[in-house]
Parts: sequence; structure tokens; C-alpha cells
Amino acid sequence: MNSEKLLKHMAWANREIFSAVAQLPNEALDAYATDPAWTAREIMRHICSSATWYGWRLLDKSHFTEEQKNAWQAELDATEIPPATTSEIALLIAKQEKADAILLEAARLPEGTIERVVDGKTIIRARSTVISQSIHHATEHRAQLVSALEARGYKTINLDDFDLWAYCDKHGE
Repeated sequence: MNSEKLLKHMAWANREIFSAVAQLPNEALDAYATDPAWTAREIMRHICSSATWYGWRLLDKSHFTEEQKNAWQAELDATEIPPATTSEIALLIAKQEKADAILLEAARLPEGTIERVVDGKTIIRARSTVISQSIHHATEHRAQLVSALEARGYKTINLDDFDLWAYCDKHGE
């Protein structure tokens, strides 16, 4: 499986769908399907924040300076702010593109393991597992985003227009 193609598709689909949401009225950001905590605004923030977090998780931080750690923490914190208006989606797209580029770079590294300590327990995952999860996670939440919009009458985004077939048709294969 070519994770580079899948990551490029993910980045393209994220950008295109976020751009389509940016064309909707501000009220669309409050759309939700079944759980009012998961508004379009929150789902978009979550996609971006998670991609940034996955990228952080894949980095070799063993040689990070305190300044680098602080810069990354600021980057992670900045992705926790959801867009207040559709015009702010452009800022979210820029953050998402940066996160997607970091994931693509990480996918080009040799397979290895990623260690993480959660509640005192060490969890070790293959690099490819973290990368695959980042792709699946974004796909799941893009579908959730479009469902939330559709549930509130915003039916302008067709996920079939942003699937892997559409990406390959547009970018060649």
C-alpha cells in the first residue's frame, strides 16, 4: 500500500472540503447530526488538531531543545481553537496543510516504532500504524462533518467528489 498517495489524498480532501465549508454561511458551523457537542466547527477543529498531534507523535523528539518543545506545544495549542466564522477556516486550512505535510514527511521515513507513555503505561506502535490511523481518522471525521451539515440542510458537499477515485482523476493515475 502506498501511504504517500493516501496521505496526499487525505490532504487534498481535507483542503477541498474545508474550502467548501468556508463558502457556507457562518451558521453552518453550528450544524450537527445527533450530538450538539460535535458541530461542524468542532469537527473541523478536531481534524486539524488530531493531524497536528499525530505529526507530533511521529517526530523523534530525543534531541529537541526546550525551545523546540515549547514551539510545538504552542502549535498544538493553536489547533485547539475552532473557527468562529467561515472566514476563519482559511487559518484552519493553513494549519491543516502544515500538519498534513509533516505526516507525509514522516511516512517517507523507514518503518520503526513509536513509543508513548499514557497513564504510566508504555504503548509501542509501528510508525505505519500511527500514519494509517491518521488517514482513517480524517476520513471518518470528514464524513461526520458532511453528515452534520446535511442534517441541518447544507447539502452542497458530496463526499464522492472527494474520494480516492476523484483524487486520482484530478492528479493522475
